[in-house]
Amino acid sequence: MDFTPSQKALETTEEMWDFMRTHVFPAEAVWSDYLRAHGEHEHPPVMEELKAEARRRGLWNLFLPQLSGLSNLEYAGVAEISGWSPVLAPEAINCNAPDTGNMETLELFATPEQRAQWLEPLLAGEIRSAFAMTEPDVASSDATNITTQIVREGDDYVINGRKWFITGVADERCKIFIVMGKTDPTAEVHRQQSMILVPRDTPGVEIVRHLPLFGFQDQHGHSEIVFRDVRVPASNLLSGEGEGFAIAQARLGPGRIHHAMRAIGMAERALALMVDRAKSRVAFGKHLSEQANVQDLIAQSRIEIDQARLLVQKAAWLIDQGGAANARTEISEIKVAAPAVAVAVIDRAIEIHGAAGLSDDTPLAFFYAWARALRVVDGPDAVHRRTIARMELKRTPPHVG
Repeated sequence: MDFTPSQKALETTEEMWDFMRTHVFPAEAVWSDYLRAHGEHEHPPVMEELKAEARRRGLWNLFLPQLSGLSNLEYAGVAEISGWSPVLAPEAINCNAPDTGNMETLELFATPEQRAQWLEPLLAGEIRSAFAMTEPDVASSDATNITTQIVREGDDYVINGRKWFITGVADERCKIFIVMGKTDPTAEVHRQQSMILVPRDTPGVEIVRHLPLFGFQDQHGHSEIVFRDVRVPASNLLSGEGEGFAIAQARLGPGRIHHAMRAIGMAERALALMVDRAKSRVAFGKHLSEQANVQDLIAQSRIEIDQARLLVQKAAWLIDQGGAANARTEISEIKVAAPAVAVAVIDRAIEIHGAAGLSDDTPLAFFYAWARALRVVDGPDAVHRRTIARMELKRTPPHVG
């Protein structure tokens, strides 16, 4: 198990850092100012400038090994860097959720016609997409609970149901939803679900509202959607009836690597801000950096970040060796560990900043909200701890007692 960066990985991360310093970080204020002036879900033109620059540099679709030539382990370093500016950088390089997971899903399961209509424009960054699984009326941490109906009627499927916290929908560029629902409630529990492609403008699709995360409204939004007698061609089904649960599991493995590394990137930026604040702020006659309790916060943050990174690298390496099934426990481990570390480090940075850490003068308040949300999205901590415990209970240790 060797985590030494390859030459390609080193070159890509160096290019990514240069892109961040020269283009992404300077664009953050431009982005925020545009949204304040034009509306929180509008599309700031600076993003198209960033995307053009990223493509010029070859920083495009790096999450997909078939196109980038990067392994999951090599891409992990890029994902971490993008986490330093999690709103702008992932989209700028076309590696943003939920589009990455949706593109991976289409890459694996779409027909040639579906690929041409939806995957190609997603890969080109021309449109955006959403993944509609979570529902407000059931515990969606157990995907077998979902109640949305997908019923075959002749050459069509008719969809009825309610979804919420569906990321990306507030952005008008979001043109396609991958909807998970039940095609056969009488089948074996993991064969009841299917996934189907629903264009945004299909009659019967109602965007009810855009939900905030801890009071923050993201530009792309997290939305509630109602599907009322939504009719789409049967050819819009992904893979086949009863394949929805298996598709969901295939989709979420690599995506959790992306989320975890971006969380570590947020934690690294929070630590950098913490250190800078501690060096420049004076209290009780000396710089905060000279206070033992502040040094403890800084040291503990560095230890936790490095531990989490190594665990994510291990999970990425295992996926590279044998696919997501080869890293099932580790994927759950990083899904719990990385956001928890990010929340802890960001919280310490807020403490060192005092009232400034609660404001939008720094990215810390938004980072905290988003890092805490990551402990719920893609399966809450409790579900992943359950998976880890079940695997541990099956393991035979070399010695007991």
